[in-house]
Amino acid sequence: MTMRALVVHGPRDARVDDVPVPTPGAGELLVRVDRAGICGTDVELFTGEMAYYARGRTHHPLRPGHEWTGTVVEVGSESEGLWVGRRVIGDTMLGCGRCAACRGGRHHLCPDRREVGITDGWPGMLAEYALVPTRFAHYVPDAVSTDAAALVEPGANALRAVRAAGADHGSRLLIMGDGTIGLLAALFAVDAGAEVTVSGLRPERLALAARLGAAATARADRPTDTTAPASYDAVLDATSDPTAPGSALTLVRPGGRLVLIGLAGTPSLLDTRDLVLADVTAVGILSASPALADTLRAYAGGLDPTPIVAETVGLDEVPHRLAGLGGTGPGPKVLVDPHG
Repeated sequence: MTMRALVVHGPRDARVDDVPVPTPGAGELLVRVDRAGICGTDVELFTGEMAYYARGRTHHPLRPGHEWTGTVVEVGSESEGLWVGRRVIGDTMLGCGRCAACRGGRHHLCPDRREVGITDGWPGMLAEYALVPTRFAHYVPDAVSTDAAALVEPGANALRAVRAAGADHGSRLLIMGDGTIGLLAALFAVDAGAEVTVSGLRPERLALAARLGAAATARADRPTDTTAPASYDAVLDATSDPTAPGSALTLVRPGGRLVLIGLAGTPSLLDTRDLVLADVTAVGILSASPALADTLRAYAGGLDPTPIVAETVGLDEVPHRLAGLGGTGPGPKVLVDPHG
């Protein structure tokens, strides 16, 4: 049997091909992909700018897609039969299970990890069907919609960043960036009781941030009182601007926190004297893995991430969206229905 899947054959060369439907082995689930998300990493894999190419961790042809939800249709062993028919999401970071990082519960830092739809070794989810290791699968509660389930992976990244910022009742948090992670971070931070300001470049995204509960928004390219030195208890950089970390550091109060989740295409510089002399804690966030279960619980409890979804398209439209063509709606997220 064959299925349709997005394949990146080279820089800016993505096509929907017919490929074999995978067969699950022991410890694996075959899922019918109900929704998959397109994210910035997928765009970098499409353009060829992803750093993993230069480091030899990723090669063409590549099958991308790591934000997803699906329904289990087949299992690799009879002992896993209870999974059939269940809606699931899966971790992106597939650790070896043997190293110190994996044994310590930090498999997203495994030096031998495979990253679904990103590195060599595990095809991604922009396909009609895909495999997920049983040990990295999570049940989706009935209260979580299909679209919301597809937003668990980016949501868990955002939740980890908000927690690293120490956002809680009465704290002042600036989120730099009006993309998917920035907006989802605003959603979680508002839910935690923080006073949230979101800065960005797109008026429609800033308006969406206000609808998600941000107390204030600001244009990143226009000086305002949001750029006053030492204004915030924490600043979260969710941009791809190499100058943003340095700017963010100047806005954190003494003893505050700087959280870095955005990645630029070139090195970022910040003055460590400002970091040390203000006793600021700087934290980098990699991976959704440690917060996937908590994000599912938050969505099941009523936190709704779906306002950030701009549209849902079929597989044939994905190459155009990766190239920045088409698209509607104020939200940053494009979801894909592989069977649509």
